[in-house]
Amino acid sequence: MGLYERYLTHRIGRYDADGPDHVALVITERDLLEEDAYETLTDFFEWAFEYASRVTVYVSVLDAAAVPTLRSDLETVETPRESAVRGPDDRTPADAPIQIGIGLGGKHEFTSAVRTLAAGVDEGDLEPADIDDESVEEHLIFPSEPDLVIKTGAERLSDFMIWQSVYSELYFTDVNWRDFRRRDFLRAVREFRNRSRRFGE
Repeated sequence: MGLYERYLTHRIGRYDADGPDHVALVITERDLLEEDAYETLTDFFEWAFEYASRVTVYVSVLDAAAVPTLRSDLETVETPRESAVRGPDDRTPADAPIQIGIGLGGKHEFTSAVRTLAAGVDEGDLEPADIDDESVEEHLIFPSEPDLVIKTGAERLSDFMIWQSVYSELYFTDVNWRDFRRRDFLRAVREFRNRSRRFGE
């Protein structure tokens, strides 16, 4: 660990606030075309689990035809914990410390949950009055809410976990994925611990 990274780690440890237990990362399919992109992802998991117990990665995809190849490549990435790679056609929520979504937009995910609930009402298994926040969350592909969402490359949030991230802390960095290093992750954690979370209050 370099001197600056040791300094950042020391600064993070001085804050009284807890670190993020669930970290989410937003990257694009183009990011994964860069040299050493998958090695950086492997490193990211290692960095994140120094603080978190769950990591979610969302790969924003413009070309749907790229999903099968991306999925195949991501399933071979070495991870320090059990992982689950989800594509747009997956419907059943998975519970693993590492969740990777490819081209699975938040609008699509939310719409799918609503359709499932509507089918339950239509079949007489569910009363409309019984549908609440928890009902919706139970039918999301990624039901867990991230504490910290990191977006590389630009200050734009993709269509990702729009239900789950409503109270998340968002961290945007202009550092592109190909240049993302441990120090950049530590800066995000430092910023997270320096903020006062209000959860909508």
